[in-house]
Amino acid sequence: MARLRYTDAARADIADITLYIARETGSRRVAENFREQIHQKCRHLATLPGSMGRPRPELRADLRSVAFKNYVIFFRYRDDVFEVVDVMAGHRDIEDYFGGDET
Repeated sequence: MARLRYTDAARADIADITLYIARETGSRRVAENFREQIHQKCRHLATLPGSMGRPRPELRADLRSVAFKNYVIFFRYRDDVFEVVDVMAGHRDIEDYFGGDET
């Protein structure tokens, strides 16, 4: 099982998503429940053997992604670490977002 790690960008993404859902639904409970679901999905992915998700070499050589509801979770494997890189709404221009970002 890989250790789970979130980049600062991924943490900020999840916080922004949580605020957006709270604002749109008027319910902090709904937003916090969704945030926990994202974390559960990431914890589950970190426990799976091998390389999961879709390779995304057009964005970054080591990047992979998996859909989660209306969002896309971007991650990579680094030795024994499952690193969540970004979480974003599926309707966003993903290639534009990652363009030139090689971190």
